[in-house]
Amino acid sequence: MNEQDFLASYNRRDFLSPLITVDAALFTYHEEQLKVLLVKRGEHPEKGKWGLPGGFVDELQDKCLEDTVLRKLKEKTGVIPPYIEQLCSVGNNQRDVRGWSVTVCYTALIAHQVCEAHIDTVDSVMWCPIDEVAQQCLAFDHHELIAQARERLKQKSLYSIVPGFALPEVFTLPELQHVHEILIGKEIQKKSFRRRIEQADLLIDTGEKRAERGRPASLYRLKEASADYRFIRNLEF
Repeated sequence: MNEQDFLASYNRRDFLSPLITVDAALFTYHEEQLKVLLVKRGEHPEKGKWGLPGGFVDELQDKCLEDTVLRKLKEKTGVIPPYIEQLCSVGNNQRDVRGWSVTVCYTALIAHQVCEAHIDTVDSVMWCPIDEVAQQCLAFDHHELIAQARERLKQKSLYSIVPGFALPEVFTLPELQHVHEILIGKEIQKKSFRRRIEQADLLIDTGEKRAERGRPASLYRLKEASADYRFIRNLEF
């Protein structure tokens, strides 16, 4: 039997397959705190519980896992994040009562202003402050997924400008430093931070300014290649 004949007679439904889903730990920076996007489940199992946005792979629509996660986020937030990365894969026979389940989790940052209008009109979606997540009774193993995503963002904030994706399209350097500090959990040396940003050459000066604590501050936006850049050394405290 050649491969063509084998494929013609092969029926994948002859074998049990695990449930395949994606989940997204989507974070934003709002009211000077880090928040994660949660959705309320409207169907069993875990009906009525809050959890991460996600869902099943659709073989007719999705060419890859990233297509799935972006499609599900588009449904929940009304926008597609400018930056997203695969976080981890989790699979076992305990996480979902429907059967053996595998989920591929992604994480991303998005500016609150970009999706605020859409999310505010949907009762089943909310931005939950990260400090309050522990008090929520979340579906499946989403507490663990959020914890992993939070740690990943903390580490990336030490050596990249990824935190800038949680800010509006234009922002000041103090705002960029503050969101880094929120994600890292420590204050950063101002001179060291400014020097590292200048050396990286990842920002575009818009030529505009905004009053900040009585002084005009320059407004910047991220360059397209910012998500993939790594600082030569980690930020200093």
